[in-house]
Amino acid sequence: MPPTTEGPCRLDVWLDVSCLFKTRSEAQKACKGGKIEVNGKSAKAQRAVRIGDVLDISRPRGRRQRVIVVDLATHHMAKSLARSLYEDTTPEPTPQVKAMLELTRLAGPTRVRGPVSAPDKREKRRLRRAKEEGDGSG
Repeated sequence: MPPTTEGPCRLDVWLDVSCLFKTRSEAQKACKGGKIEVNGKSAKAQRAVRIGDVLDISRPRGRRQRVIVVDLATHHMAKSLARSLYEDTTPEPTPQVKAMLELTRLAGPTRVRGPVSAPDKREKRRLRRAKEEGDGSG
């Protein structure tokens, strides 16, 4: 059983410790941006979280995650134990919503991949020659 704290703890700390966000600063940004609701009301990072609170978290691409606070902790622990701090009651999306999410994912911006490695000595020479040949004709 994970260690519990006696009283309530800060929302941003609990979100970080429960591994719902990677860092506390990410949790703070989400709270500041209105992405976190506690019991149906927008919450600030310093708000106290209590056992039984229902958290609605807005995720990218319009997804919403709903969790119920089962236990409190203020110190980091193993991820398997951290997941026991909450109960995820997020409803399964409908097939139409799943299809729409897949379309938005596919239509989104793609990352441009850079060169696999830096050019070696021969490649640098070849690039320099090609550049110099192009400059002399103008």
